[in-house]
Amino acid sequence: MRWRQGRRSQNVEDRRGQRMPMGGGLRIGGGGLLLMLLVLWLLGADPMALLSMLAEGGGPAAQVDPGGYETGVPAPRTGGPQDEQAEFVSVVLADTEDTWEELFAAAGRRYQPPRLVLFTDVVRSACGMAQSAMGPFYCPADRKVYIDLGFYRDLQERFRAPGDFAQAYVIAHEVGHHVQTLLGVSQQVAEQRQRLSQAAGNQLSVRLELQADCLAGVWAHHADRSRQLLEEGDVEEGLNAAAAIGDDRIQRQTQGTVVPESFTHGSSEQRVAWFRRGLESGRLEACDTFGGGRM
Repeated sequence: MRWRQGRRSQNVEDRRGQRMPMGGGLRIGGGGLLLMLLVLWLLGADPMALLSMLAEGGGPAAQVDPGGYETGVPAPRTGGPQDEQAEFVSVVLADTEDTWEELFAAAGRRYQPPRLVLFTDVVRSACGMAQSAMGPFYCPADRKVYIDLGFYRDLQERFRAPGDFAQAYVIAHEVGHHVQTLLGVSQQVAEQRQRLSQAAGNQLSVRLELQADCLAGVWAHHADRSRQLLEEGDVEEGLNAAAAIGDDRIQRQTQGTVVPESFTHGSSEQRVAWFRRGLESGRLEACDTFGGGRM
């Protein structure tokens, strides 16, 4: 990908290295603290452990610097491959902003870009607490994309999907969910799922995810046409990534059997097909995964 000269997004929050407050930011008064320390001492526990936990959870509030990156205490990591990845993610996010602003404007709508949160290990979102093991995700409640950059190592080593465009596809897919939120698709799916069985609800979830794949392809189409973003081999990297994280392939790797009724994101074949459809057409209308028939 030709990304190094691209614009950097101002919508990135860097929470890497920040410790999560214990107990949701619990505060204990002086008398209560002394009583708790005494109880711990009588029970043979180490009172210093409690003091240490409280110290970690009571640090200064985060601040936003002029560059748009959220900083806090302790400071995020500097130097090393993850910071180049953070810069890469910022460029990809900026490119999705430019693309979707143009497409929304052409349709007479205003695009409101999401924030992207970089975190390490665990993060609090408006959708609840999340661990990096969940992989990247989008939270419609706060309209933010969350990613632990360690996922890119998993993408390369565990899923055998290396390459910078494979990484860009991951971001573009999550931004696709943001587009669905702005268009009202996500809310409609959530309401319908409440009235359906789990199996039927899973089918709706698959259609939602496949549409996000298609929307990622729409972004790539316009990014390449307008800014010549793609290089030789990039399309293959993206298609390989879409195939690598299909439900059938993941189930086969983790449990040895494939259970289509439990799919929530779609098979490798489906994910590749819809990503390719968006990539080749560049049209939102081509991404109607809810139109009935075969997905």
